[in-house]
Amino acid sequence: MLVNQPEIGQFDMASRSRNSKYQVQLTDSVVKQVDEGGDTGMDTAIENSNGFKECGLEKVEKPATKIHLIDGEKGGVGKSLFARVLIQYFLDKNFPFFAVDTDRSNPDVSRIYESVCREALFSEDEKKFYEADRIFELAFEKSVIVNLPAQVYPLVTKWMGRNNLIELGKQSRISFCKWFICTGGYDSVQLFLKSVKHFDNKIAHVLVRNLGLEDDWSSVEEMEEVQNAIKKYEVKVIDFPKFYSRERNAIDARGITFDLARNSQELGVLGRQRIKSFMLSAYEAFETTGMLP
Repeated sequence: MLVNQPEIGQFDMASRSRNSKYQVQLTDSVVKQVDEGGDTGMDTAIENSNGFKECGLEKVEKPATKIHLIDGEKGGVGKSLFARVLIQYFLDKNFPFFAVDTDRSNPDVSRIYESVCREALFSEDEKKFYEADRIFELAFEKSVIVNLPAQVYPLVTKWMGRNNLIELGKQSRISFCKWFICTGGYDSVQLFLKSVKHFDNKIAHVLVRNLGLEDDWSSVEEMEEVQNAIKKYEVKVIDFPKFYSRERNAIDARGITFDLARNSQELGVLGRQRIKSFMLSAYEAFETTGMLP
């Protein structure tokens, strides 16, 4: 008598279904903790999320990837310029990646690097709340460079906390790196300190000193609180070189990539050379962090 055998993968699908149900229940618990406790709730949710390890979720066999958050919280600190240079670096090195522009008010990253850039949104609107999820979904395939808008810190941290992305990322070989673009001003420094203290070594931070906006960082170097935070949270510190306004304005006016700019006859021999020197200095700074790709 023939007995109907389950098709190959049927048991696997059933197992995934059970795991998915458990994961939804666990995530609901995390969301409740975050909603009730704010930042404290997010920390508690992360610490108490061992259920992901114990529930038997299927291990994802994939290469390690990283979500690079280009932050600075304030507007006009140089986030989009930094993001464009980092994108060009990945292109030049042939690193597999996705780029995502979440700055809807000034989407120059997605406009200039349209061929490799997607768009997403961090929003308090419940109907748009899930648009940011595509960032994490993309990271299952490749590393992701995310250009953040100004004043988005509360939404990003809440998104990460509600979805327990730090712990889920560990299970999926996805890590986070925040490149914090700093001007050296008091407000900018305080926002950096707020970020590193909040995440408490749960994600990597790189303090990017934007030399285009401030070339004297002695006052920051003398701030004991900053130096203690850099040491405690193992923050990498790099100098992002100054990009002269003539070449930058020419690139922005034409809306062209750095690859096109460094080969543009319109910018002249010396203009092209200054662009190449700027990019080389930036690339060298990137590589000192050990955060790439």
